[in-house]
Amino acid sequence: MLRTLKNNFAFLRQFRQRFETTGAIAPSSRFLAKAMTRFLATRGDGPVRVLEIGPGTGPVTEKIVPLLRTGDRFDLVELNESFVEILNERFQANGDWSSVRDFTEVHQLPVQEFQSDEKYDFVISGLPLNNFPADLVEAISNHYFEVLKPTGMLSYFEYMYVRPIRKVVTRGDENTRITRIDDIMAAHCAKHRVARDNILINIPPAWVQHLSGSPGQGDGVDA
Repeated sequence: MLRTLKNNFAFLRQFRQRFETTGAIAPSSRFLAKAMTRFLATRGDGPVRVLEIGPGTGPVTEKIVPLLRTGDRFDLVELNESFVEILNERFQANGDWSSVRDFTEVHQLPVQEFQSDEKYDFVISGLPLNNFPADLVEAISNHYFEVLKPTGMLSYFEYMYVRPIRKVVTRGDENTRITRIDDIMAAHCAKHRVARDNILINIPPAWVQHLSGSPGQGDGVDA
């Protein structure tokens, strides 16, 4: 409980200081975290490679850790140095987290600069894409598929109806930015999406999008 309160305070402090990269007023709910990891939870018997992007203080990581096994590889990419410190502390001191420490690494850098010798079976992203410039969203979302295996699964979340509402109420450059982001993500979903979860018990309510690493899997529905 004390650790949770500490992490929530840390998240709120970073939200106030860096809204553009934190993007939420509270960590993801356990319902959202469960949806983000539902394909990992049904993994097969062999080892897997997992990449978590924008883990923050670790509410989704908390769900990922019990699903990992010896022989797996777990990488986390987080830009915020305060969150990186919290994550590293948890992998050192938390019993469950420390059990996967030997095959886990936290990387502090922009995700579009992250490179790996091997691609990932699961890419799980908590980045607040709606807060970013459209060119950055395009670079990040394309990079998701560069690091994902063709047989892999990308899972990311977005708050419900944020882009449709912003498209109606904004004008000028902001309207152009949010419209382009909507087009970018809708195109990815049209090609790759296999499922979408509606998570109402979250602040704010959210959609979790699940996209295949191979094109031609999408359902054709807008993001």
